Amino acid sequence: MTEKTPTRLAEYLRVNHAGERAAQTIYKGQLAVLKGHPQAAEIQHMMEQEQEHLDTFDELLNDYQVRPSLFDPVWGAAGFVLGAATAALGPKAAMACTIAVEEVIGTHYDRQVQDLSSRNQEPELVKTLARFRDEELEHRDIAVEHDGRQAPAYGLMKAVIQTGCRAAIKVAEKI
Repeated sequence: MTEKTPTRLAEYLRVNHAGERAAQTIYKGQLAVLKGHPQAAEIQHMMEQEQEHLDTFDELLNDYQVRPSLFDPVWGAAGFVLGAATAALGPKAAMACTIAVEEVIGTHYDRQVQDLSSRNQEPELVKTLARFRDEELEHRDIAVEHDGRQAPAYGLMKAVIQTGCRAAIKVAEKI
């Protein structure tokens, strides 16, 4: 882009990049603990999709000349710790983490799709965001199928993780 990227669009790209960094490292953390577990193949698949999302936002940040979040290393480290910690509680807790995160991210992407569509802006980006939203919700559904809702203290874990995700979204949009 030759013109300055509008603030809202820059925030969308920055926060999405940060979120995909965290998501990809959540799955890395889960795999570090659950390597060899029957659910590892599903986690690997989700991690690979998150890597594709991250690569896409790396390119978009460059294309639109938007800086990444200044906390990019923090999002990666926090994601890995969250993934490893929940996996250490067992595969159901790892799946509970996935449900919590992917619900927030699916809603987050949907809001962006609706906003950009309502203003007839960035139709190609809207298609990408809609596909990523659907893939994130697919991850949630996979986690539900793998008994994530049966994790001990599921409601509390979900509430804490979702609160953290929403706070991270607000920070990553701006910083």
